[in-house]
Amino acid sequence: QVQLVESGGGLVQPGGSLRLSCVASGSIFRFYDMGWYRQAPGKQRELVARITRGLAINYADSVKGRFTISRDNAKNTVSLQMNSLKPEDTAVYYCNVNDQIWGQGTQVTVSS
Repeated sequence: QVQLVESGGGLVQPGGSLRLSCVASGSIFRFYDMGWYRQAPGKQRELVARITRGLAINYADSVKGRFTISRDNAKNTVSLQMNSLKPEDTAVYYCNVNDQIWGQGTQVTVSS
């Protein structure tokens, strides 16, 4: 069973930046499709960004141009660079493998 460990969340002012990282266990990371999702209070979990094993990328419309997903197969890591953060980006962010396995989540709060 793949295990995921997320890091990088925190409190940031509007317009600021954060970088989330997710490290996956196992030796076949390069074959995984990886994603970042988020869930705000009272809302459903939603896809933020996804990067496939073939490096195809897609983003939620709400984060296009502000967020960048990337992966480093040598380090079993997927990252989410978040710029120009807005209060509506406040949520728990979850790393995901193959739309099946979830990390524990990391809180991102955008507030002045």
